[in-house]
Amino acid sequence: MPGLLDPIEWKGMKLKNRIIMSPMCQYSVEARDGAPEGWHDVHYVSRAVGGTGLIMVEMTDVHPDGRISDRDLGLWSDAQIPAFQRIIQACQQYGARVGIQIAHAGRKAESESLRPVAPSAISFNENFRVPHEMTSTEIQEMVELFGQAAERAVQAGVDTLEIHGAHGYLIHQFISRITNRRTDEYGEPDRFASDVIRAVRKRIPESMPLMMRISAVEYADGGYTLEETVERCKKFRDLGVDVFDVSSGGESPTGPSRVLAAAPGYQVPFAAAIRKEVGVPVVAVGNLDDPKVAEMVVRNGQADAVAVGRGMLRNPYWANEAALALGQDNILPRPYRPAF
Repeated sequence: MPGLLDPIEWKGMKLKNRIIMSPMCQYSVEARDGAPEGWHDVHYVSRAVGGTGLIMVEMTDVHPDGRISDRDLGLWSDAQIPAFQRIIQACQQYGARVGIQIAHAGRKAESESLRPVAPSAISFNENFRVPHEMTSTEIQEMVELFGQAAERAVQAGVDTLEIHGAHGYLIHQFISRITNRRTDEYGEPDRFASDVIRAVRKRIPESMPLMMRISAVEYADGGYTLEETVERCKKFRDLGVDVFDVSSGGESPTGPSRVLAAAPGYQVPFAAAIRKEVGVPVVAVGNLDDPKVAEMVVRNGQADAVAVGRGMLRNPYWANEAALALGQDNILPRPYRPAF
């Protein structure tokens, strides 16, 4: 079986290794206009220098009110394209591929300056405002906003795109019966996500892989099961999702759900089940900071790639450290090689 440092190809995107920088919100847009700034240049490009195969840019919102905070990234305007393009081209210069995770926070928009919306008028918890329950027309307009954001990402030069359907944000809110109490056509849990997938797939090249982050289970009474997620992924696969980025959690009746024991690899069985039952590439995530554990996950065929989050926050050269830990040569650019 291939290992963590072996290349992989998804449709027309070739990755030099199977190490992915997980999308992680930075809350660092000082101008509050949704466009990446100097912090983001350093943050992403340094991980590309560090040897990462795929850089996934953090949750990037399709509407100003879709941000968790007003310091989040967005792609709701053509004026935001050049700043993303600058970062993408810089990362690609060092051999990394780049994706953007497009999303909407829904009822989890926290800033008082933002208007939360949701499938149903249910607040996240007592500290959050009750969201506006979207009309059918507003939902259809939101689907179009996802498509427009995808088109802007393509114009910015991305190699892939990821739809955020996990962690209690808007798409997940429609999927979850905990948060979706509608009685119209959008009460069907997969309807909104399916419409978004169609809109995005239509706006990106056929050769570009479409990724989707999902929460495999919700860790909540009344939440959906892994078996339901497998069937959902089959449907989304047939609509055009090429790779599933498999996480978990996000909704409960009283606020954020909590996993009881987030041990290394605790989410890997979810990814492995989807890979086996759905027959598509999957990315494993969650406390996989130990290179030997990450290598084992790939070698055992439980996932096709591994996404690293906190490990890369601590060390932008995590990919290179992983290569050395696994007995391979350093993978940093030539100017750094004298250090080894």
